[in-house]
Amino acid sequence: MVQRIIGVFQLDVPTFEQIEHDTTATGQAAGVVAIAAVCQAIGRSFSAFIWGGGVGAGFLVTIVAAFIGWVVWSALTYWIGTTLFEGQADLGEMLRVIGFANAPLILAIIPCFGTLVGGIWALVAGFVAIRQGLDLDNTKTFVTIIIGFLAYVVIAAIASIFTGGMAAIPG
Repeated sequence: MVQRIIGVFQLDVPTFEQIEHDTTATGQAAGVVAIAAVCQAIGRSFSAFIWGGGVGAGFLVTIVAAFIGWVVWSALTYWIGTTLFEGQADLGEMLRVIGFANAPLILAIIPCFGTLVGGIWALVAGFVAIRQGLDLDNTKTFVTIIIGFLAYVVIAAIASIFTGGMAAIPG
């Protein structure tokens, strides 16, 4: 698992291909999401402490939102990529590659700077993950991400209405 995380940080295409095809790696992908979520929660709590905000409530919400976001984003990109662009994947493959693409968010344990750098790095890793997971070219991958992002925003807005704003908290 550690070697795969290193490969994701390096944006190593063969690592993403290996993750995609290893049907036993879904649990590892969930572990990466969990580790990244805890790091994000710690970083956010530390920032809140420094700036005088509340520390405790956002911790659990960050972790839950990360898992919900992982599943929803994987399902959206799977559906869009396979339906609109005839991408070749199954939902398990998307869960694995996108789960591992969360690895750079581990840097979010460092308040502010780590969140920014880790977030950008995770976006790039997510692009590689979706491209390799669906076997698409760069243009189709980009369009899949844009359509998926718009759908994700709509879903989050609707969920926010029903949860009193809790769904609006980024994961």
